[in-house]
Amino acid sequence: MRGWLGVVTCALVGVAVVAGPLRAGEYDYEDDMEPTQTLAQEHVLPVPRVTIYPGDVITENMLSDRPFFGAEYEGRGFAGSQGDLVGRVARQTLLPHLPIAATAVREPHAVVQGRPAVVYFQSGSLIISATAMPLQAGVAGEVISLRNTDSGTTIRGVVQGDGTVRVGLP
Repeated sequence: MRGWLGVVTCALVGVAVVAGPLRAGEYDYEDDMEPTQTLAQEHVLPVPRVTIYPGDVITENMLSDRPFFGAEYEGRGFAGSQGDLVGRVARQTLLPHLPIAATAVREPHAVVQGRPAVVYFQSGSLIISATAMPLQAGVAGEVISLRNTDSGTTIRGVVQGDGTVRVGLP
């Protein structure tokens, strides 16, 4: 046999040998009922509706929820709800319809670099306050450097939630 007829004939004979003889009523339906793969679990994550740029404060109208499937969307790698994001500041550009990494946002700065801040020292009932110029921005609980505007010396203190800086021993 030559040509395409020979190729087709050989292919059909090969299929018949591999498949075996078929008889009426001998079809195994149970093999078709077994799932070949497990279904991935759905994870609903917040995503940006628009592009959010670094330094932008995230608001509710910038976010929507979207389902994602797969194990890579589980755990603490991504922000789990809109409440985790609203009021926070983007560290990097956040693209629309993509999940937001937990490290891509930060708390807003309580003290801003170059904007005068109130610095205070407290020991018992004695409280001394002064104005200082922050040399870096900081969030609550962070240690930052400041320059005392009266003496010109550099001091270090812990940023408080109200935007003041506490210096000295706790």
